[in-house]
Amino acid sequence: MNRIIVAGGCFWGVEAYFKKKSFVVDSTVGYVNSKVEQPDYKLVCTGTTGAAEAVEIMYEGDLTKVLETLFHIIDPTIINRQGHDVGSQYRTGIYYETEHDQKLILRFIESIQGSYAKPIVTEVMPLENFWPAEAYHQDYLEKNPGGYCHIDLNS
Repeated sequence: MNRIIVAGGCFWGVEAYFKKKSFVVDSTVGYVNSKVEQPDYKLVCTGTTGAAEAVEIMYEGDLTKVLETLFHIIDPTIINRQGHDVGSQYRTGIYYETEHDQKLILRFIESIQGSYAKPIVTEVMPLENFWPAEAYHQDYLEKNPGGYCHIDLNS
């Protein structure tokens, strides 16, 4: 099993979309690369932690499937916003643990850049930390089917 952390705006929709994919074994929403230990939602929303809302993806197979899925649901040319969500915690990003993954991610982005009129600004960084979000955020859209989501979960 493999692990990668991705950010694509509000983590509720990102998690719900990925959970529909057969290669995803497990997922957890949380906060990635925070300057503060164990940040909570309220603190992350202040923009002072440096954290992004993210999803830890445990997956089988090739990382390319994860990347294709992420880039299908984000606009990688926008900084600090996805849908109606605005703020640094809603930036897009990919947080890796190995040099192999870093190289694969950078090659993938280079290969799709031509499909976009603007530069891809999705953050690609080493994983420094990942703090699981509060229990009420986990599987949020399963628990609240009418909840807000900036992602078309049927696409």
